[in-house]
Amino acid sequence: MDMALKVKVGGMEDVELSEPVSPTGQYFNSSVLCVSVIGVLEFDNPIDDSSSIALINDVFLPINTRFSSIMVEDKDGEKHWKRVEVKGEDHIVVPRFPEGLSPESYDQYFNDYLSKIAMDSLPQTRPLWEIHIVKYPTSNASGSLVFKLHHALGDGFSLMGALLSCLQRADNPSLPLTFPSFQKAPKPDNEIKSLISIVPHAFSSALNTVLDFGWSILKSSFLEDSRTPIRSGEEGVEFRPINIMTMTFSLDKIKQIKSILQTINDVVTGMIFLGTRLYMEATSEEARNARSTALVLLNTRSIGGYKSVDEMVQNQEAQIQWGNKFGFLHVSIPELHQYERSLDPLKFVHEARDIIKRKRNSSAVYLTGKLLEFVRRYRGPEATAEYIHSTLKNSSMTVSNMIGPLEKMTLANQPVKGLYFMVVNIPQSLTVTMMSYMDQLRVAVGTEKDLIDPVKFKNCTEQAFSMMFNVAVKSK
Repeated sequence: MDMALKVKVGGMEDVELSEPVSPTGQYFNSSVLCVSVIGVLEFDNPIDDSSSIALINDVFLPINTRFSSIMVEDKDGEKHWKRVEVKGEDHIVVPRFPEGLSPESYDQYFNDYLSKIAMDSLPQTRPLWEIHIVKYPTSNASGSLVFKLHHALGDGFSLMGALLSCLQRADNPSLPLTFPSFQKAPKPDNEIKSLISIVPHAFSSALNTVLDFGWSILKSSFLEDSRTPIRSGEEGVEFRPINIMTMTFSLDKIKQIKSILQTINDVVTGMIFLGTRLYMEATSEEARNARSTALVLLNTRSIGGYKSVDEMVQNQEAQIQWGNKFGFLHVSIPELHQYERSLDPLKFVHEARDIIKRKRNSSAVYLTGKLLEFVRRYRGPEATAEYIHSTLKNSSMTVSNMIGPLEKMTLANQPVKGLYFMVVNIPQSLTVTMMSYMDQLRVAVGTEKDLIDPVKFKNCTEQAFSMMFNVAVKSK
């Protein structure tokens, strides 16, 4: 899998390079974009880090050669991954906070530290990842392990799959972790579409493709969202300090709401959109229905689930699936009408669901990918990165979600209480990520400091969930 070649880099002697950097990897590590993913593992008990170096060398590094490579440029300007010797201790950071404080006091120290990690750049002279071992108790955990991984290494699916493959089931380490199914249930024969129904569906899909692709180009190039309580619209927002806060929701309650919608994604995306509008209204009545667009990220792989560490190392198909394989939908956040708040908030959620469903019924994501490839081929990766930067900057927020395991996990026999992730260094004031674990959904919210009040946003999101749940229960 590791196909090496010899090239001359600058004035240096010939050096050995491994695989070329993917186009998306180049976009995310450019002069315009330098995006990373932060993953947090929370532990039930104080962390024992005595085996950390062994875990890095024996489990983490073998997952993919990119974890032991740096990005270099050859004489033709093409970027490649170059294998280097990795010293695990260079990638481990153990922060020091004041001793003897309460968990609630350490919450602020931990949040400030996450903000610092998000702002700090990963050194380009060594592999693009770090592990931070936080041994102080917070309200959520007795200790936390924070991974910072550059987005050039892979997308959230690849990186989270790598982290999960280092973990074991708490009840039986010999058994693999299991995940909710990715696969849609097959439709019964009596629901197979007839030729008569296929024709209008194809026409609708073609029309949606034209409209959505044109709208995507406009949003990425010229049409900015309004400046609102969730979007400052300032240049360099990706370099500003952020707050990262989380909230937890019961998957059992989400499934009760799902029973009157269609999918869990409909519920959680609708909840985030409704909570966002409630926050905008609570902050500025005039801005509550201002033009606001969310980028909803989609995993574009055709797979059945995460791969184990053995499959990642030995299976060629699993290696091919590694990397950045995602697309995004421009979704206009529905307006908030008073009757929806007082009578039926699910009308708002249905509207959001219908918008996303219509956009999925098009090939705009595919065409956008082709457009990016066209720009890269004829104008170079830096110009493509500028286009992606503009796409992010002109919208108000990004929403992404991943599924986690159904069973409780351990790392080196240490029980994992919770986990979440956050995408950082993107030119937006608001980022929302979601991840399931056991019977809960963890929602993480990254907000621009001094613009968005994280406590108020959390309250509005929880209010949105309560409104939706109460209506769902009453409708039964």
